[in-house]
Amino acid sequence: MVQGADALQDYLRKADALPLRDYVPLIEGTLVERLGRACCRGNLVRAEPDDDINYTVIALLLLEEHGLDLSTADVARAWLQRLPAGAVFTAERAAYKTLLDRAHEHFSFGVEPGFDLAECSDSEYSDWIGAQIRADLYGWVCPGRPELAADLARRDAALSHRGEGVYGAVFVAALGAALPEATSLEAAVDEALGQIPLDSGAADAVRVGRGHAGDGGAGAAIRAHFDGMSPVHTLNNLALVVWALLTHPEDFGATIGDVVAAGFDTDCNGATVGGLWGLQGKSIPTAWTLPWRGRVGVSLAGIGEMDLDALVDRTVAVAERL
Repeated sequence: MVQGADALQDYLRKADALPLRDYVPLIEGTLVERLGRACCRGNLVRAEPDDDINYTVIALLLLEEHGLDLSTADVARAWLQRLPAGAVFTAERAAYKTLLDRAHEHFSFGVEPGFDLAECSDSEYSDWIGAQIRADLYGWVCPGRPELAADLARRDAALSHRGEGVYGAVFVAALGAALPEATSLEAAVDEALGQIPLDSGAADAVRVGRGHAGDGGAGAAIRAHFDGMSPVHTLNNLALVVWALLTHPEDFGATIGDVVAAGFDTDCNGATVGGLWGLQGKSIPTAWTLPWRGRVGVSLAGIGEMDLDALVDRTVAVAERL
């Protein structure tokens, strides 16, 4: 865990990109060049496909089709119909495998599965970050309604996660819903905390992040607090999200840059804090959006790329219907 964070810091230092306030620059001849050239500063022509984006689009498709009647079984069917098996990881991959193992006997499209879907969340990864990265859109479409956002996120998360894995998703969705109408960022955090057990690990992670708010160099301290935990666990990443958001409420680039540079699940945390920051009603600098050229890559069955403006319009339409 620490070694991974140290390697990231070393790369950014060599690229003269600390503090990080823009897209990550490319250093030729590195692993980043081989695996992520298209995502680096100066090489971006769109938002490249990523599992986080896939799940956000699936949540949109689910709400367009089912609205408030959305069920965990609907999520399962959407995964089987839309998600490539190679684009799911940890808890989602374990749940997907269970679905595939049981689907040929018990699961038909359009009917209930015929087996207990709780089997899908019975894995060693059920507290990891996957459900938290799937929760964003449920907050976006429920402005001022954190309880509803929490409920929708819980239905989605239940397919693959339990306990803290679900609580992290619920908190992120509820925070996203609370932000547009809250009197302050702190008040929105309090509203979101009201949707999860206050004695949970997720609530404690929020308190850890809050405790370091205002200290832009606290990434190392937060990593140390969760020493020994998987870098893709829900709790350590949730703490980083809360810390970055509360530390830079007026600076989008600093929020993204610090949470990514801190390590752990960097792409997930950058996306989560970016979405939450934007819900404050403040303008996101065009330097962050222009490189996309309005193009969003996905890797879902039948969909390879989507138009950003169309996605925004469809998300607003869902919010108006709920």
